[in-house]
Amino acid sequence: MTSFETIIYEKRDGIAYVTLNRPEVLNRYNIQMRDELYQVLTAIRDDPDVLVAIFKGEGERAFCVGADLTEFGTAPSPIIARQVRWERDIWGLFSSLKQPLIAAVHGYVLGSGVEIALFCDIRIASEEAIFGLPEVSLGMIPAAGGTQTLPRVIGKGRALQILLTGDRIDAQEAFRIGLVNMVVSRGELYLTADRMAQKILSRSPIAVRYAKEATMRGLDLTLEEGLVMERKLAKILKALARKEVPALCNR
Repeated sequence: MTSFETIIYEKRDGIAYVTLNRPEVLNRYNIQMRDELYQVLTAIRDDPDVLVAIFKGEGERAFCVGADLTEFGTAPSPIIARQVRWERDIWGLFSSLKQPLIAAVHGYVLGSGVEIALFCDIRIASEEAIFGLPEVSLGMIPAAGGTQTLPRVIGKGRALQILLTGDRIDAQEAFRIGLVNMVVSRGELYLTADRMAQKILSRSPIAVRYAKEATMRGLDLTLEEGLVMERKLAKILKALARKEVPALCNR
């Protein structure tokens, strides 16, 4: 276990466990959490032994309820908070990780909490989870990727309804619209995430990484371009299987 104040970071048998650890304030995202999460994500990116990562929140009430605006003083603290938070491109770092990322979320999942979950590849929610992006009620817009990642996950129309109203939705609605992959009981949440991680670990690690790369890169390409890219990656994997080229896990 690596020691941080706002993050718990553990690594076991190829799985990295990242726990947001400010339960006394519902795991609000502050400057220190940003800095520590940046270190953790960099460690995951650079560690060849980490093949899957699971993100979760400490405490019983929330995964993360968004930015800790009280940390940034008096009005217009939300704006100042946004400016300070983006000094490090933590969200670009999130999206650059080649390992599969699993979010195991519970309780309140609001603002940056939703955005962290959206940067993960698979989202598992406990049945009492509540989701929302309340930024418009604060005179802001999501600036940690929410306006870009949410439509890509659930479609433009549904994303706009959530973004423009700031309304909250429960776990079953989140599942119905595709925001989460599955809903389980609170007691089964982390066990389910572990089982998912173990299943991924049982597959070829190179194939898993290339499947993620092909999918994520393809979102920004035309179908024709995406098919070309997919064929190239498939040829590389075939060559790797024949040991014709060096392993490229850490390209």
